[in-house]
Amino acid sequence: MNILFCGDENAEDGVLISTLSLIKNSGAKELHLYILTMDAHSDEHKYHPFSMQAANYIRSLLTQANPNNTLQLIDCTELFKKQPPTVNMNTRFTPYAMLRLFADELPEIPDRILYLDDDIIIRSDITEFYQQDMTGIELAGVLDYWGKFFFHNVKTKCVFDYLNSGVLLLNMPKIKETGLFAKVRQMMQTKKMFLPDQSAINKLAVAKRVFPRYYNEQYKLQKNTKIQHFTTSFRFLPYFHTQTVKPWDVERVHSVLHLHEYDDILTEYLKIRDNLKK
Repeated sequence: MNILFCGDENAEDGVLISTLSLIKNSGAKELHLYILTMDAHSDEHKYHPFSMQAANYIRSLLTQANPNNTLQLIDCTELFKKQPPTVNMNTRFTPYAMLRLFADELPEIPDRILYLDDDIIIRSDITEFYQQDMTGIELAGVLDYWGKFFFHNVKTKCVFDYLNSGVLLLNMPKIKETGLFAKVRQMMQTKKMFLPDQSAINKLAVAKRVFPRYYNEQYKLQKNTKIQHFTTSFRFLPYFHTQTVKPWDVERVHSVLHLHEYDDILTEYLKIRDNLKK
């Protein structure tokens, strides 16, 4: 199973937790992780890349679980400099979220790969999703929990087709054939957008497939959830507010979400984090 992550040093904890959950739920399947990172800065921020130390440690966990597992840390600095998302550089989303859009330019990336945000926990087996027939399909994912109500494809007149981009199965040959990511990168340079890369992907994709919510649960853990995505969401009680709790904020996972489903994974994560600080 090929997995794609993107991020700077702030993604290290999330990728570690996601990897622990992948190891737990992958069975005998091999895991091949690809982490895209870079040196970057904007007018307001200075970013630091995903560290080799963190990558090496995660690689060691993978190979302990299965000697055939692999991890590649790929520097995309030069690619990003050639085609930066100019007008979207200072949005609330870091430019690292846009690195996946360069996957078609990287020979290391395999034909089929599952992109995951770093605030994802795999809860159970996702083989059916990963191995689906992708003939003629650019990407497959799950509807955005909130965006599906507000964003629609005017051209195709599809009402519910706005995918959340945190879990996307990518068919790289098809993406290269249609030029999807190249078109998205160009749009990112010139058009300022809300949720920029997600909006552009949804607007420009011509062949996407929608899968059930349990492959990217963005609101609250359900009995059949296979992938839980810890996104910012709206809450209406006791008053209207937004709520953001990330997996690495273990205390708030317990106190705010009242969630103990992943305590084995999060306990192991905390032990690793404490040992690395020593």
